Amino acid sequence: MERTEAALQAHLDGLREKGTLKGAEQVFVEVIPARGALGPRFRLEGAGETDFLRMNSNSYLGMSLRSELREAEEEASLRFGVGPGAVRFISGTYAPHCELESTLARFHGREAGMIFSAAYVTVLGVLGPLITAETAVISDELNHNCIINALRLSRPHSKAVYSHLDLEALEGCLVKADGAQRAVVVTDGIFSMRGDHAPLDEISAICRRFDDRFPEGVVLVVDDSHGVGAFGVTGRGTEEYTGSPAVDVLIGTLGKAFGVNGGYVVGSACLIEFLRESAPMYIYSNPITVGEAAASRRSVELVDSPRGLGWLDHLRAMTRRFEQGLQDQGLETIPGEHPVVPLMVRDTARTSALVAHLKRHGVLATGLNYPVVPKGDEEIRFQVNASHTEADIDQCLEVLAAF
Repeated sequence: MERTEAALQAHLDGLREKGTLKGAEQVFVEVIPARGALGPRFRLEGAGETDFLRMNSNSYLGMSLRSELREAEEEASLRFGVGPGAVRFISGTYAPHCELESTLARFHGREAGMIFSAAYVTVLGVLGPLITAETAVISDELNHNCIINALRLSRPHSKAVYSHLDLEALEGCLVKADGAQRAVVVTDGIFSMRGDHAPLDEISAICRRFDDRFPEGVVLVVDDSHGVGAFGVTGRGTEEYTGSPAVDVLIGTLGKAFGVNGGYVVGSACLIEFLRESAPMYIYSNPITVGEAAASRRSVELVDSPRGLGWLDHLRAMTRRFEQGLQDQGLETIPGEHPVVPLMVRDTARTSALVAHLKRHGVLATGLNYPVVPKGDEEIRFQVNASHTEADIDQCLEVLAAF
């Protein structure tokens, strides 16, 4: 391995020089439950007794710490064990897996649902079988890395990328896709770096308008992993927020707003049966554990309840409070209802310095610098969640004001 490792080390050194080396991960060693006016706090390895406010978590409703989910996971694990033991078509399917899939289908108003080990894997597993040598694929330029890699692995008739949210460009791509039997339009619902959303109502209308041009139609695939559970009045994501009809293929995650782990897809019964027979990431990989499935089902049920509506209302209120606080300080953000709230710093050195300042004062946030984002678009991506209190939001704003 000596010569191989020399090449690997040169690659790592190059990342370090460019400033894109991720480096050592933060390791959480303790969770301090919510107390008084404060939400949960977290302790990090090597940081002593410092209690950190977490403003960089995808757990938008704080579900992972709720007792109802812990109890559901423990009960299922005691009944069935901690691992599935095999891939699903051999002997790895348990009743809680099927119950979760039915619950997800009902939640999204679809005929059927199907779970995968992760949302990233779901995107790879769904797009691969849908994209044939006679399929034209059209993708938003800011789509998530999982979509980008799924398209890299596919061998379609043609590929096209349209400028972010440029619907005229999307139409132009469909016009140029003549000769394909099928067109697949794929987009994020929420674009996680910025917190902005795709206008799914308008995109759906465009797809329907072009549907007859392709013998096998236009298929709209939406990865709404950052939307489901956290966006829309009842947490049903970008479809609900934009008033869109049900998209053809909806992909979501159980590991963000729902607070557990795994990914899923919902759609027609025919689509789901086809994917069970053709998606290699499903066929050849173990599912999530039975405990995770039970906890996820409980989470969906809680979101789809009066308590869930209350958490969503609080999440929107905290998001508005944080956005307004940034604006009151004269700071630039991209306003929106989604709890991803970017602080546009637009300078690499200043972004890094501000992230370090936040951490020194007990606030964890994620900085995005060039070349992860284009020069001039450097930002700190803050993520609000329903466990945050007014005091938490104000603490973060006070630390920012002191920079």
